[in-house]
Amino acid sequence: MSQSHGQAILGYARARYLREGIYFLDEPETALSPRTQIAFLSLLRQMAKEGHAQFIVVSHSPILLSCPEAVIYSFDGDRIAPVPYEETDYYRVYKSFLEDRGKYL
Repeated sequence: MSQSHGQAILGYARARYLREGIYFLDEPETALSPRTQIAFLSLLRQMAKEGHAQFIVVSHSPILLSCPEAVIYSFDGDRIAPVPYEETDYYRVYKSFLEDRGKYL
């Protein structure tokens, strides 16, 4: 049985992130469906809680940005600054679209 691209990436992550280290991830959501992003987020949280892995993630995904333990930094504007999840542009745009997609279409 073959895996989708997203399932293969999730399998790779499960095996790879068992090693101690700091992991830099650039938009890992690009190959992941929303459901797989949730599974990926759960995996990142589990690995971080076990204390052997730390993740620095660049993402546009409101799912990945929702990690309760995460500190989100915005690079928009004049300076890099922490921003609450609900104040990120990604959260606001997705929320607005899902609440009334008609105003965008």
